[in-house]
Amino acid sequence: MAKWTAEQFTNELSSILGPGLVGVILYGSRAAGDHLEERSDTNLLALVKKLDVPHLKRISKVVTKWVKQGNQPPLLLTPDHLHEYVNVFPLEISDIQQNHYVLYGADPFPELKVSHAYLRQELEHELQGKLLQLKTRYLLTDGRDKKVVELMTQSLSTFLVLLKNALWLYGEKPPLKKMEAAQKLGERLGLKTEIFGTIGLLKQGEKIPNLDISALFETYLETLESFVDKIDV
Repeated sequence: MAKWTAEQFTNELSSILGPGLVGVILYGSRAAGDHLEERSDTNLLALVKKLDVPHLKRISKVVTKWVKQGNQPPLLLTPDHLHEYVNVFPLEISDIQQNHYVLYGADPFPELKVSHAYLRQELEHELQGKLLQLKTRYLLTDGRDKKVVELMTQSLSTFLVLLKNALWLYGEKPPLKKMEAAQKLGERLGLKTEIFGTIGLLKQGEKIPNLDISALFETYLETLESFVDKIDV
């Protein structure tokens, strides 16, 4: 059987849950038009009336099939959970709020308000944590160019999402595309962002001759640390 589209997965979920399915939202890079066709995940949020064990069992086969096709498991929430998570996960909610497409049901995001205080707190926590993770993972590359390139290209999107949402702290609505948002934040903070473009090319499979991978990673790390220091003031 051919790989399901997000719409087909939604139809399968609807056929099982019926009125118990409140909505399905496509979010992330595919919703923003900022994805690489074969490399970007399809991120879905499913709002359901109940998430007890019987309901989880009913949809488990559909979700398992979706994941076996190479997709991420959908984020499952009740409408009440979504409202509670605004202050618990403001970064995630803010990102979905800006970049989403309704596949089923009504759009629940216009009425949600994200606190800048909570957003700043989570951004600082996530950026510091991801930086620590980046350094730890670098230790495991043994300095080998191929592994270092994989580390940079695999981590780039995560950092760009964080930097993109940091623009909210300065009263600016981020551009839909992560790279453009990082450039805009760099301009505001007086920081260079060319390194992100270089790693973005590597992620797309571009070959850059005479590239010093070790020096590239050093610049990548220094740039990220500079952003974190500026945002954390």
